[in-house]
Amino acid sequence: MKTEKKNLIGLSRQSLERYFIENGEKKYRAVQLMSWLYQKQATSFSQMTNFSKKSIEFLEQNACLDEPKIIKKQKSSDGTIKILLELADQNLIETVFIPENNRGTLCVSSQSGCILDCSFCATGFSGFARNLTAAEIIGQYRLMSELIQPAVISNVVFMGMGEPLLNYKAVLETLAVLLDDNGYNHSKRRVTVSTVGVVPAMDRLRSDIDVSLAVSLHAADDKLREKLVPLNKKYPLNDLIQACHRFVKNETDRKKHIVIEYAMIKNVNDDMMQAKKLVKLLSSLQVKVNLIPYNPFSGCDYQTSDENVIRKFADYLHNKGIRVMIRRTRGLDINASCGQLARKF
Repeated sequence: MKTEKKNLIGLSRQSLERYFIENGEKKYRAVQLMSWLYQKQATSFSQMTNFSKKSIEFLEQNACLDEPKIIKKQKSSDGTIKILLELADQNLIETVFIPENNRGTLCVSSQSGCILDCSFCATGFSGFARNLTAAEIIGQYRLMSELIQPAVISNVVFMGMGEPLLNYKAVLETLAVLLDDNGYNHSKRRVTVSTVGVVPAMDRLRSDIDVSLAVSLHAADDKLREKLVPLNKKYPLNDLIQACHRFVKNETDRKKHIVIEYAMIKNVNDDMMQAKKLVKLLSSLQVKVNLIPYNPFSGCDYQTSDENVIRKFADYLHNKGIRVMIRRTRGLDINASCGQLARKF
């Protein structure tokens, strides 16, 4: 029986060291391999000139460097780039790059589809296929970084398709590569994991790796949030907010805070009663609130809040001492905005 080759893309330094030691190599090969994959963007083992001929032959016979394939790409009038990627089993995912002056944010997917079925999100409407591997997540970075040259990726957000904390192992491996000096060497404050509130995994993340956290809240009481985010029935707001407190507890870095994502949906969650409840809910927590004008998609009746309503909501939070910003919509004309990714173009 033929043994399946091991994909080495997306593995952390620790995982690679273990792989090389188990196969009779020195563990420093892990650092060398990471340098080739992430700093030199190598696509084959034969390019790795500091590996012996014997080592390259072993890798070619027993390992691989497989990553997704770009099927389509689109560019928005505002410069945002979206790519549709096909996985080895023909499942599809989408990835978005958002350019800014002197920086750029990569929005990666962690699942093909999503199982959580949030009522305002196109990804949930598209159904759930499976979790992505670490190679498929890091592969999004490798492919996009080549595509956007000479622009560079300065920030990475796990805000694409899927709930990252329901694909914990692969996401954790990916995070380790993003932060590693021999990987992509990103600052821990420039890598953000977004969750709708998988409480046990939030606690694990705090213990396992130091990155930024964003919480997709979208409502300030359980009754409304259960309609928008069904997972709230399992992890209600009180449990979620307590998990947020634990995430920043004893944090010595004063810049450490949690980003609260709040989609502004017309006549659903944008009234002043919700604003008042939100202030009360967040008053003892170090947060920054991002108000996101809702991005409509076909098949859903929700509409975007009026601009003056969003401004009034933001002003109320600000006047109550909450850090708040209104997110500028990007990529709307190519369905690349928050909540619009749906495994198709």
